[in-house]
Amino acid sequence: MQVKVVRVYLSEESPVLNELFDFLHQEKIKGATIYRGVKGFGAGGKTRETRFLDLHFDLPMVLEFFDEPARVDEILAHFNDKIPSGHILQWLADII
Repeated sequence: MQVKVVRVYLSEESPVLNELFDFLHQEKIKGATIYRGVKGFGAGGKTRETRFLDLHFDLPMVLEFFDEPARVDEILAHFNDKIPSGHILQWLADII
């Protein structure tokens, strides 16, 4: 079976992160995971990282999900105006 895999690059403080995850869960897509980066930078070049004594984080976050290509396209269309341009990667993959 072929699926479309999507990675959405956001920050920990992005309000879209939980909204998108909750929507994916509600829509019962095949799978979703949020990964927290310990260090990273984006197009702006600002480095974000965690340190042992930090109380507040704004770390890089990656939300990855997959489902049938048509369902993924519908979900991305729903969030098109909420996710910044250049923050989504997608590719086709085979479920083994």
